[in-house]
Amino acid sequence: MPNTIEEYIQSLPEDRREPFSKLREIVKKNLPKGFEETIQYKMIGFVVPKKTYPAGYHVTPELALPFIHIASQKNGLALYHMGIYADQKLLKWFQTEYPKHCKTKLDMGKSCIRFKKLEDIPWKLIGELSKKMSPKDWITLYENNR
Repeated sequence: MPNTIEEYIQSLPEDRREPFSKLREIVKKNLPKGFEETIQYKMIGFVVPKKTYPAGYHVTPELALPFIHIASQKNGLALYHMGIYADQKLLKWFQTEYPKHCKTKLDMGKSCIRFKKLEDIPWKLIGELSKKMSPKDWITLYENNR
């Protein structure tokens, strides 16, 4: 199991490294200040650090509060966005915008957006989604939904 972000990226199949790295960079570039990049749940994650939210994640309090994770899976790439799961308004926005940016049907679970065709990832939309919630917004939403 990779222990660092670089090890994670290097462990990916060759054809996944470039699109994965691009997805990671788009999330990093667009996230509001205050999130921290880490390895969490065997994925690259962007979390609210413990110094900002000492209570951590209620399921595993020793972990920082998860927000966005990206992973390479068997059939493609996945982006997990906890805010989209917790905020119906944000979810509706994303579902409405997705067809404007992508020709493929949205493949989504509760918080997981799956990209099987790597050439069809809606980069601009992922950047917009990443901007929509600050750590403070996420903490408030998280606490209100617990």
